Amino acid sequence: MKLKTALSTLMLALAALALAAVAASPAAAQSQPRRNWLTTMTETTGGHLLGNPQAATKLTVFISYTCPHCASFEAESDGPLRAAYIQPGRVSLEVRPFLRNVLDLAATLAVECGPESRFWGNHRAMLRGQDAWMQRATGATQAQQQRWSTGPVGQRLRAVAGDMGWYELLAPRGYSRADLDRCLNDEAAARALSARSQADGTRFNIPGTPALLINDRLQANVYDWAALRPLLDAATR
Repeated sequence: MKLKTALSTLMLALAALALAAVAASPAAAQSQPRRNWLTTMTETTGGHLLGNPQAATKLTVFISYTCPHCASFEAESDGPLRAAYIQPGRVSLEVRPFLRNVLDLAATLAVECGPESRFWGNHRAMLRGQDAWMQRATGATQAQQQRWSTGPVGQRLRAVAGDMGWYELLAPRGYSRADLDRCLNDEAAARALSARSQADGTRFNIPGTPALLINDRLQANVYDWAALRPLLDAATR
């Protein structure tokens, strides 16, 4: 009787070990759902990071919201970059503003308004709507341009937002005029943005936008997704 009990105990122990081995096998590990890094959004010191903060390959994009090439790059790269590089955690994407004019400053404050989770949708909306509001910018009257350059900072930036139609652009994103005005009136944030942009331009020797960096190294003469993609592939091998 004792022998049968001992054998039964041994068989149960062996079965448990076998199950543990199966669970630890590569096949079992592969069956576990992979993390979707597209849901990880982190505010950085100078910008906004999407994806795995510990990714071995870091892509940094300096953008100007008034730059047509920046809008083209975002439209071309957004889908493939998210699907093949960011989602599996291979690459992180950091967007940092590079200010060239008062419109860039106002646009950045509007896009960054609210919690970090809203940045990427705002960023896309601003760039995808660029053609329409840049027509307003190029057709601005002298009186409008005068409002953008004189008076208190908040007043100037609110004038830009109104003339560009950004209150209407971001209303579907859940922003009221009062919401955006609070951000546009933030003179301390405006000064900090300007200072960081100037410092980044000097540190990375940014010649224009979009400026694309892989692991903090500026990629010379690379301004579009077709040129960047093979460089990212090489960096992630």
